[in-house]
Amino acid sequence: MSSEKIISHSEASTRFNKDVERVNWHDETLWFVREKRDKAANLIPDWELLRETASQIKHNVLSNIHDYLVEFEANAQKNGITVHWAADAKEHNEIVHSIMAKHDVKQMVKSKSMLTEECHLNDYLAEKGIEVIDSDLGEYIVQLRKEPPSHIVLPAIHLKKEDVSETFHEHLGTEKGNFNPQYLTESARQSLRNTFLTRKVALTGVNFAVAETGEFVVCTNEGNADMGAHLADVHIACMGFEKLIPQRKHLGVFLRLLARSATGQPITTFSSHFKKPRDGQEMHIVIVDNGRSTQLGREDFRNSLKCIRCGACMNTCPVYRRSGGHSYHNAVAGPIGSILAPNLDMSKNADLPFASTLCGSCTNVCPVKIDIHDQLYKWRQVLVKEGHTPAAKTIAMKTMATVLANPTVFNIAGKSGRFVMKNIPGMVNNKMNKWYDQREMPEVPEESFREWYKKNSRESKAKDNE
Repeated sequence: MSSEKIISHSEASTRFNKDVERVNWHDETLWFVREKRDKAANLIPDWELLRETASQIKHNVLSNIHDYLVEFEANAQKNGITVHWAADAKEHNEIVHSIMAKHDVKQMVKSKSMLTEECHLNDYLAEKGIEVIDSDLGEYIVQLRKEPPSHIVLPAIHLKKEDVSETFHEHLGTEKGNFNPQYLTESARQSLRNTFLTRKVALTGVNFAVAETGEFVVCTNEGNADMGAHLADVHIACMGFEKLIPQRKHLGVFLRLLARSATGQPITTFSSHFKKPRDGQEMHIVIVDNGRSTQLGREDFRNSLKCIRCGACMNTCPVYRRSGGHSYHNAVAGPIGSILAPNLDMSKNADLPFASTLCGSCTNVCPVKIDIHDQLYKWRQVLVKEGHTPAAKTIAMKTMATVLANPTVFNIAGKSGRFVMKNIPGMVNNKMNKWYDQREMPEVPEESFREWYKKNSRESKAKDNE
């Protein structure tokens, strides 16, 4: 497990913003993906009906999760799949390791799985002497760089082709300075081919698990999950319990929403159904809680479990686009990560719900209609009440509340502030003032709005009485 010191979102985003050109590029690239999403959504007349239907299906699942889990387990077992239950990340990692130890295997090929990122599976297996190769191209790139993914769909979106070229030159021996995307992609493909052919154990994530049939669906654009799972002797699939949907017919709703919301595509290139192991193969599925039941019990936050991990909220979020995914110090970044993370650890993730403008754009694009910005606001209230905000900020907010609640104190504070800004600007325009650090302070007004209004009201009345 990583023992690195957690850097707050504000500090990490400050570091990211030092490279202005990269920040602008990151912002524009993600907004381009958001625009593709809008175009794809507008091509479907019943888009809003699809969103509402998906939201209601998920609501039904969360309200009847016990029954659907029991049904899924029974049907999966009938299909020949071994079902495991993990209460937390530790138990999840131990289960995966036990399967590998049973087969005396020291190597694994893995496709994209945000759950395993959440559980820090790669680090855990590395400590046990097991080599894990991520086969998704973006995940492969960041793994070579020893970085976590910065986005749940586009793991290496923070990197330019020049960065990838340097990484591949260092680790794969590619031609230095050649940053042609086709050349780099082919180099990765050639490097991974032997991995697919030689790994006996493959791990995949799960996009949707169908209670009615006991099958699960994995969506990729590269086919890497299929390559790993179909060539391996053992297929391990890992999922949070919220990935369940009731019936196979409901897949049509979610598959129409997922890719359009994520990348603006009509559908993912590969939507692969896994129902039973092939002859001679073992298939395992690990169903994980890891705080989800706690979130399910929080009335204000349970809807966050509807998330289908499309990343649309990240692509539209002005804070995420200009602060980078790594500033969130959590497996899932952006707005959705900021309402999931405090549930796991309030103290560790108390800064994340404040990394938002509360503009509501995330809620507007969410394909399952999660009230993301409302939950961000509610988490702020919970965190303050629980004492997880910095003492200086708490004192400042309490002071401000006192000032705003008392008209006399408010007037005195306003006059004092204008006097200081006008006559002693250094008390405001300094490094201690984080607001000033990023902006030019406005010109000091001669009077407050209240004073202006009173004066003009008197003059207006006087004219009326003439």
